[in-house]
Amino acid sequence: MNDGTITAPRFYNTLGRSLQSFTPLRDGKVGIYTCGPTVYGDPHIGNLRAFVFEDVLVRAMRYLGYAVTQVMNITDVDDKTIREASAAGLDLDTYTQPYIDSFLADLDTLHVERASEYPRATRHIDEMIAMVEQLVDNGHAYQAEDGSVYFRIASDEDYGRLSGFRLDEAQQGERVASDEYEKEDIRDFVLWKAAKPGEPTWDSPWGPGRPGWHIECSAMSMKYLGESFDIHCGGVDNIFPHHENEIAQSESATGKPFAHTWLHAEHLIVDGEKMSKSLGNQYTLSELVEKGIAPRVLRYFYLSVHYRQKLNYTADAVESAEGALRRIDQMRFRLDHTQEDGPPSPKLAAAGKRLQEEFRAGLADDLNLSEALAALFRYVKVVNVEIEHLKLGEWDVERVRQALADVDQVLGVLDPAQWEEKESASGLADKEIEELIGQRREARAGGDYSEADRIRALLESHGIVLEDTAQGTRWKRG
Repeated sequence: MNDGTITAPRFYNTLGRSLQSFTPLRDGKVGIYTCGPTVYGDPHIGNLRAFVFEDVLVRAMRYLGYAVTQVMNITDVDDKTIREASAAGLDLDTYTQPYIDSFLADLDTLHVERASEYPRATRHIDEMIAMVEQLVDNGHAYQAEDGSVYFRIASDEDYGRLSGFRLDEAQQGERVASDEYEKEDIRDFVLWKAAKPGEPTWDSPWGPGRPGWHIECSAMSMKYLGESFDIHCGGVDNIFPHHENEIAQSESATGKPFAHTWLHAEHLIVDGEKMSKSLGNQYTLSELVEKGIAPRVLRYFYLSVHYRQKLNYTADAVESAEGALRRIDQMRFRLDHTQEDGPPSPKLAAAGKRLQEEFRAGLADDLNLSEALAALFRYVKVVNVEIEHLKLGEWDVERVRQALADVDQVLGVLDPAQWEEKESASGLADKEIEELIGQRREARAGGDYSEADRIRALLESHGIVLEDTAQGTRWKRG
């Protein structure tokens, strides 16, 4: 249990590609920026792996004694969202809102704790324009013939230090206007895109247009965490060009170090193959739930492999995760039906202390959950032996419960009652509620207000209270 002391961890910092001791910029306080979803579709289980890793990171830092501020952006304007919104015949806000709702519902389903802030790109255009102005003024950016503004990569002598690309060895072109480009190319990248027919636009000193993808994260992270902050996270696919470009534009604008520690989660693969729609192996959380995979099992599966290793989704891996949770649940059941007799068990007391020490050590070792979980199961084995030998004494049952609750502050998966609580309260799971709200939104958009009223009444009958706001429909359990 955290007693207020701080345990300093070490992390594998992608910036430098080495294990480094972590020291926050402010004593006892940590600012973490995590790259969130691009909301043009429901997140798949590969996306969710990164979000669960980031959740465990935040929980672990708090467990180790730090006060944490986490900011996760929502990309609601970029090439993909604009393309898909246009194809659907919808404005950007109308198109992206259901996917924002779906994303947050998936986080809740997997017991991912909410971040301190979820800034949306479309709500922070002024901050992006201000940063682009700084870069133009200090010579790191220029306006092209079409009115777009580009970052001048040659002006940044350190470009490539995150990803390892060297300007003198890389293929170089003049400039690139798309949000993403091939790793073989290093070219001036777009900060502000001049207006195109049919695209959403905002006024700027360079004429109407919209931001490029990379500038969004720089502007939003600095607004909420400052020009320099502690940890920046994302998937390995973000390293280049996105995170490389974030560093270049941020440090060129401010002259200060941007994020000090960079942590990246590896890919999730399915049956040994890269996940893709063409292979038919790209799953969403709701699709897995429909197949009978419990969200609690999926969360444990995410925890079972170190975040810097590829995670292979297979039937056997899911079964293994289910089996691991079953061992803990069976121990809980036996504990609940055990009689305490005599003095407390010395073996149990020693095992509890060892669990705390080893669990904390695993977290501090680059978030090594394999070590932490191994410590947990060593503890479970001791508890089972003491139960079998009728060795549990006064208050031992409660001590075991407290030990499990203590490590579950980080794992968020051990107590089945917490996972059942949300569904039993109203008879509807969070995902079902979000789906009904989505159906109601579509009915209202189509002018079918009687259907919308019917869905509202259905939700209210289950104790769900709706609040329609300018940002979308919010709900809570009454």
